[in-house]
Amino acid sequence: MNVARSFNNWRKYRQTITELGRMSNRDLHDLGIDRSDIHRVARDAVGR
Repeated sequence: MNVARSFNNWRKYRQTITELGRMSNRDLHDLGIDRSDIHRVARDAVGR
């Protein structure tokens, strides 16, 4: 994996964590995400 792709993946991971972290527990629940699942969801977002 090249440096640019690694950086973009890291940036996407951090952005996902930031956006989900700003959401209320109710909003996360509406999406079917528990607050403890945010890091897993962010990793999955990078894997796609």
